Amino acid sequence: IFLNNPYTGHPSLTALEADVLWEYAKLAANVKQVANKAKGLSKEPDEQLLARLRDLEKKMGLVLTLFKASIWGVINEQ
Repeated sequence: IFLNNPYTGHPSLTALEADVLWEYAKLAANVKQVANKAKGLSKEPDEQLLARLRDLEKKMGLVLTLFKASIWGVINEQ
C-alpha cells in the first residue's frame, strides 16, 4: 500500500480523490503499526527503561534530601 496507489485509475474517482484516499490508507496503516507497538510495550515492560528510571529515582531522592538539608540550614540560621 505504501509503494503503489491502489486507487489510481478508478473510474469513480478523480486524481485528487485517489491521492487523498491513498494518503488516508497510508495514515491508517501507520496508526495501526503505532497501536500494535503500544500494545507490545504495555504488555511487557522495557527493562532498559526501567533501569534508567530507577537511576533517575535515586538521583531525585538525593536531590530532595539535599534540598531539605539546605532548607533546614536556612531555617536554623534565622
